[in-house]
Amino acid sequence: MALQSLSFNQDYGCFACGTTSGFRVYNSDPFKETFCRGFGNGGIGIVEMLFRCNILAIVGGGDAPQYPPNKVMIWDDHQGKCIGELSFKTQASSAQVRAVRLRRDRIVVALEHKVLVYNFADLKLLHQIETLANSRGLVALSPSADAVVLACPGLHTGQVRVELYDRKQTRFISAHNTALAALALSADGKRLATCSDKGTLVRVWSTADGSKLQELRRGSQPATIHSIALSKYCEWLAVSSDKDTVHVWALSSAVATGREAPAAGQNGANNGGGGQGGALGGAYGASGGQQQGGGADAPAGAKNASLAVVSALKSYVPIPVPQYLSSEWSFAQFRVPPPSAAAAHLAAAQQQHPAGGIGLGLAAPQQGGAQHAQQQQQQQHQGRIIVGFSPAELHTLVVVTQAGTYHRVSFDPVKGGAMTQIELHTLVAAVGADADNGDLGGEAVLV
Repeated sequence: MALQSLSFNQDYGCFACGTTSGFRVYNSDPFKETFCRGFGNGGIGIVEMLFRCNILAIVGGGDAPQYPPNKVMIWDDHQGKCIGELSFKTQASSAQVRAVRLRRDRIVVALEHKVLVYNFADLKLLHQIETLANSRGLVALSPSADAVVLACPGLHTGQVRVELYDRKQTRFISAHNTALAALALSADGKRLATCSDKGTLVRVWSTADGSKLQELRRGSQPATIHSIALSKYCEWLAVSSDKDTVHVWALSSAVATGREAPAAGQNGANNGGGGQGGALGGAYGASGGQQQGGGADAPAGAKNASLAVVSALKSYVPIPVPQYLSSEWSFAQFRVPPPSAAAAHLAAAQQQHPAGGIGLGLAAPQQGGAQHAQQQQQQQHQGRIIVGFSPAELHTLVVVTQAGTYHRVSFDPVKGGAMTQIELHTLVAAVGADADNGDLGGEAVLV
């Protein structure tokens, strides 16, 4: 069995995996496989959840797809069957479904050159948008009931089209000079985060007026961005990439839409991160100390020192300041361990702690010599990495890889630096004897 797709639900509370033989759904935090559905040899290339309800959208994929890749199947898991479908004319590449997004009243489908918006209740087509070639299936849809906001590529390179349906307004944002690689909307649809295929800069925008609110730097070397995540109130932003790293930035007060409140019983012990790392974090937590620094409104100690340097340069040097100095470097970082290293540590941890997860006393091996070179090669096979903010704990991320590993990591909201890995699982090993009888545990949706 191989993983063909990874995706979180709308609040990062669950994530779904499309496989070469069906699909699986997991609870994010605490980690638990909720259920798996097998189709024999039929592959699923896209699984899109609607919060925790019984309705999902699935699309066939892989060498032997369960359904044609030009169809979106509406799956009712209570009935264990498809209850509707959206079909596109041919199976040519232009009609292949690239992505699906759901909210309680809308279904959005991204094709190669179109984004289609449907009414959920009767599958009636409401809006059709022409886009540039969109093989990545870039499209975002706000899940909040308060506003319907959609973002997708426009008709020009690097342009984002934002549909504010409640206001009956359309905005075009010239986000980047090169092609878009990733985009994400905040839950309320007020903030948009974008990245180009160069992968060095992440920009945050206001959807209301299209203004740029903040510019963040992932690094100076090109990278392929796999996912962007915004915390509930847009106080933090996280990005994962093909560099096998996850970066977190503290967003400014101009970006934030609210203020996080600690969950009942949660204390600073849950938010450890600092620069030491724990468990695997010691060897794999940091992606580089030179990339520390926070947003302009982060707490004391989390200020981005580079911005102070830039201000000094602007005051005394009458020449343009390079762009890489004027953008903000990441505040906290996590390096995802290679699959073989993660599996070895998990096996060792399970011997010490049979209940699962990793023991905080388990030290990671030092990366040096031939072992380090071998792990560097193995990192090329990590596959896609997605990141989301845990809805259960503040300053905690859930990281899932296409290589089949789950990581729960935390960062210190004051010090930043290397994140601490506090939990590790392999997805395949999570299958239980009664997994097929699982349930999402959420409400049903009427369609």
